Amino acid sequence: MKSSSSYVSPNGPFCQSKLTFLSVLTACLLATNVTVWGQHETTVPQNAYGRNKISLNGNWQYFVDRYEAFFYDFVRVPFDSSAIGKRDFAALDGRAKDKTDRYEYSFDGAKELKVPGDWNSQVQELLHYEGSIWYRKLFDHSDLPIENKLLLYFGAVNYRADVYVNGKKAGIHTGGFTPFAFDISELVKSGQNSLVVRVDNKRAKEAVPTDVTDWWNYGGITREVSLIKLPNVYVQDYQIQLNPENLKELLGYVELSTEYTGPVTIKSEELGLWITLDFNNQQKVSLKKRINKPFVLWSPEHPKRYDFELSVSEDRITDKIGLRTIRAEGNQLLLNEKPIFLRGICAHEENPLKGRRNTSKDDALQLFKWVKDLNANYMRLAHYPHNEHMPRLADSLGILLWEEIPVYWTIDWTNKETYHNAEKQLSDMISRDHNRSSVIIWSLANETPNTEDRLVFLKKLAKKARSLDQSRLLSAALFKQNLGDGVYTISDPFAEYTDVVSFNQYLGWYESTPEVLDNAYFKFDKAKPVIVSEFGAGAKQGFRGDSLTRWSEDYQNDLYKRTLKFLDRIPNLVGFSPWILADFRSPRRQLPIIQEGWNRKGIVGQNGTYKQAFYTLQEYYNEKNKKR
Repeated sequence: MKSSSSYVSPNGPFCQSKLTFLSVLTACLLATNVTVWGQHETTVPQNAYGRNKISLNGNWQYFVDRYEAFFYDFVRVPFDSSAIGKRDFAALDGRAKDKTDRYEYSFDGAKELKVPGDWNSQVQELLHYEGSIWYRKLFDHSDLPIENKLLLYFGAVNYRADVYVNGKKAGIHTGGFTPFAFDISELVKSGQNSLVVRVDNKRAKEAVPTDVTDWWNYGGITREVSLIKLPNVYVQDYQIQLNPENLKELLGYVELSTEYTGPVTIKSEELGLWITLDFNNQQKVSLKKRINKPFVLWSPEHPKRYDFELSVSEDRITDKIGLRTIRAEGNQLLLNEKPIFLRGICAHEENPLKGRRNTSKDDALQLFKWVKDLNANYMRLAHYPHNEHMPRLADSLGILLWEEIPVYWTIDWTNKETYHNAEKQLSDMISRDHNRSSVIIWSLANETPNTEDRLVFLKKLAKKARSLDQSRLLSAALFKQNLGDGVYTISDPFAEYTDVVSFNQYLGWYESTPEVLDNAYFKFDKAKPVIVSEFGAGAKQGFRGDSLTRWSEDYQNDLYKRTLKFLDRIPNLVGFSPWILADFRSPRRQLPIIQEGWNRKGIVGQNGTYKQAFYTLQEYYNEKNKKR
């Protein structure tokens, strides 16, 4: 094996030639006379999940850039100049291709990481690592037909991704939980191609989430990577839903990749629909069509979905969509115009049995198995958009969902770039899942401080969310206010801008002991549905004691029993989601013997064993389901 200072092999990291890593990159850039700042980011097409794709998942080579000594030179100038402007690499410092100081880095003989996956759980030395890691994947590609496009699609990368194809920068994406894509039609070549991704998961005050959270900062290419081949004219976006004012009528739209003249068809054989939308040099056309055949409304009891096919020119895409409505009226939550009670639970996107980020459909199915055993009909996906496997499976299983962006605790409320980042994550989440019948609530924040700057920030997010999707409800997990004498309320002004009032409360855990719940009471001045978005207590699975022994299953179970009685006294209550389904990793939680890097508030233990509180909640939900 060659030493780290050797020349790169013909299968080098960017262009394949016998040059050093950096000189290869420089040579590629000079030969094509292009700037290195990526200009290739493009909108992710609707239903990328169901498109005809070429998977780039599997083993990727990697090396750790612990001090970022490869990405930056010694005066912190990035090698591709992206941080200081749109300039050729050669303009940075005048290095010729034979004069480079990057001999220490190479993918030759490099170890491998699985993609999708986090690096923390794959390599013990990287368990707590926060910083930059460079990935490389070589792939073969044949020439595209004229006017066709090739998109490079990422399900998510945490947190910043710098993406290069054959030595040319495709672009940068920031935000760890939503999909993104680059049009690489002009960057690929026939034959072998090199894809290099620098992933940086360092926390930052101005980021979303900020530098303080209560979950593991998993780094890496955590969701799928694929190539999507598309014709020049294709379906960019669409939404198909029921008219909330007429449950016999479809509403929606179809948006194409470009202006177009000609027909777009929407078919659903089971519904007896064949719809033709005529585009006249247009890019987006609205949809409105009556359904004459009898059909089943989507619900947790009957999660019926219908096949839809959309076609334009050479593009055809299919999707399974459930038809339902959701709205708030007075104190009630109405699903298909009927009151519903949300028997819920919160969940992180984590596999506790393996101590890693969820990456597969099987991981998602494991969570849903526990949810089904609990007899729940609702999940709060905290505190960020989860893998697309979750809403897709929830559609098929009949589980209602709350989806959330990581505006968590406190962030840089006055920073314009921070707001732009949050809004982009919100837009991407809504765009990805606005055809998923399971999703009923978009959540804009969790436990954020009641300040004027924060209110301005969240109001702008609410306005943006409503402009993108008016068919679902808005909420946020707020703080309660203690009025004294065991009486509580919600006085947060942001509650005026949500459709549902939601709050987290930990009476009996962070405040006194569980008996405080026996005389507690909530009152509300507004006629809005109320969801308790969190409650709970920590317990080490298998640790037993009496009801006052903290960290025991007995303490947690007693708190659940008292909390459930307390919740029954809350006016306007339409559901709740205890914190949390399963124990999850958190560096904040370091109590020896008990926590050891895990948040123990799960009702399912780290080993998958149900705690006592699981059965208490299960019994409550069984009775609640019988009475509905």
